Amino acid sequence: MSEFRIGVIGGSGLYQMEGLQVEDERQIETPFGEPSDPFVLGDLDGNKVAFLARHGRGHRILPSELNFRANIYGFKVLGAEWLVSVSAVGSMKIDYRPTDIVIPDQFFDRTRHRKDTFFGDGLVAHVSLAHPICPVLHEIFFEGAKQAGARVHKGGTYICMEGPQFSTRAESEIYRQWGVDVIGMTNLQEAKLAREAEICYATVAMVTDYDCWHEEEEDVSGQAVMEVVQQNAATAQDVVKRIVRRLPTERSCGCGECLKHALITEPDLIPEKTRQDLEPIVGKYLDRDE
Repeated sequence: MSEFRIGVIGGSGLYQMEGLQVEDERQIETPFGEPSDPFVLGDLDGNKVAFLARHGRGHRILPSELNFRANIYGFKVLGAEWLVSVSAVGSMKIDYRPTDIVIPDQFFDRTRHRKDTFFGDGLVAHVSLAHPICPVLHEIFFEGAKQAGARVHKGGTYICMEGPQFSTRAESEIYRQWGVDVIGMTNLQEAKLAREAEICYATVAMVTDYDCWHEEEEDVSGQAVMEVVQQNAATAQDVVKRIVRRLPTERSCGCGECLKHALITEPDLIPEKTRQDLEPIVGKYLDRDE
């Protein structure tokens, strides 16, 4: 079993939290290029945790530029079984106010330019994404946010837009008609790839704004978002600490074997390079057929 079973991806402030003992930084080489930043490895309340700044330190990578495959692959190489995501979102409902937390359990894809699967190059796999969030993590996230004193909403749909521009008013109003709860630019690809990598995934969605549909609020801006993100930093750290403490030692959710019946290609037809590249992800299944 790997030492770093717990991964956390979000802002750089998450690995500057009180109580974290940083032990190392590690740059992970992947077949898909470089992750957003070196992984920060440390101990948090007796738990070994790997942290990654999603947009790189100093927030220098656009959502559309994120190397999602390299980021998730890096966590897999480190041995992550649980992946805690923290991100800023816009609210699409009047009751979800800035500084609230939403723990979504569904996604809707409005992106256009992103690579969001490890498969291809001679290996076909189809995983189920009917329930894209790990049910065990979902419950732990909700309880952790409640215990941290946050105003938290359990469940809901996260619509993932391309960005980097925020929505037009027409888009925002249509999304509301669709019944989505929050809007962001990053989490769907992480959820898809974590599922393919058999890593449990869920997200703490921290509301920063009302997008641009609210008639009585200012339209969302980068400055406004970052101001609320800074306000939420202490809450985010507290929630992450509580989540990490509650994670079980063994997984019972099924996320850890979702590829069991998903690999379609005949093993002897898989190109050797593809086998080697995806060894951390599919090796336990292909090696049985040797």
